[in-house]
Amino acid sequence: MTPLTLLKSQLNLDHDLDDALLSHKLAVAEEWVGNFVGTAFADHDPVPVSLTEAALQLAAYWYGQREAVSDVRMLPIPYGVIDLLRPYRESVTGHDA
Repeated sequence: MTPLTLLKSQLNLDHDLDDALLSHKLAVAEEWVGNFVGTAFADHDPVPVSLTEAALQLAAYWYGQREAVSDVRMLPIPYGVIDLLRPYRESVTGHDA
């Protein structure tokens, strides 16, 4: 859904060497966003810019931090992503009416 060119702009990349990896990271980020909010990314028409920004931030972060282990403290997701997604998250209370 999100154009690869937009992610490359986010990362300031001007080459095609990692296009396959970037496309993969972007697809995973969009899937993660959909799972978090409870609605598939593609089901939003049009996709809100906040969801696109969250996917871009996730994909860029995961592109830069490719390993789960590092000498520096890493977060599973970058700061701000949850804040961008919170308004779109479906509430599940467990109450059956």
